[in-house]
Amino acid sequence: MKKRILLGVSGSIAVYKAADLANNLTKTGYEVTVLMTRNATEFVTPLTFRTLTKHAVHTDSFEKVTDFDVEHVGLAKWADILLIAPATANVIGKLAAGIADDMLTTVAMAIQNKPGVICPAMNTAMYENPILQANIQKLTDLGYRFVEPRESVLACGDLGKGALADIDTIIDYIKTL
Repeated sequence: MKKRILLGVSGSIAVYKAADLANNLTKTGYEVTVLMTRNATEFVTPLTFRTLTKHAVHTDSFEKVTDFDVEHVGLAKWADILLIAPATANVIGKLAAGIADDMLTTVAMAIQNKPGVICPAMNTAMYENPILQANIQKLTDLGYRFVEPRESVLACGDLGKGALADIDTIIDYIKTL
């Protein structure tokens, strides 16, 4: 049986690559449910992910409940792996500080004893910022795993480390879990 993945998608231009990631994970046989931050929905709509995964997409902690379940806890129990791709500096900072103020960060706080994989994607200056690096170190010390970003020409035109890791690299890493 293939694993069940909660794919957390935060608001980066790399969201379009997360759609490809969701599609490839699903075609590989993983069961994928997507959690999107509000900022992520500005780049790609939930409909895209719902169509690719054949599962509801969760964007709001206060969505209408169709069956009685404390949804963020139910999703945390359902998942075998939490994969956040792309992970913005904002989401990484929230997780490191224990802030749970949206569906993605709330579910992340409810998951225990399951792998959490974070794939950063942001501008090089943001990625190299000592505050972000301290947050990454804190999360690593807490057991989160990171798939490092690539060096590339970024959306802003800068050349540097910060582009979302290649989809194949992320999937190969997930296969090791």
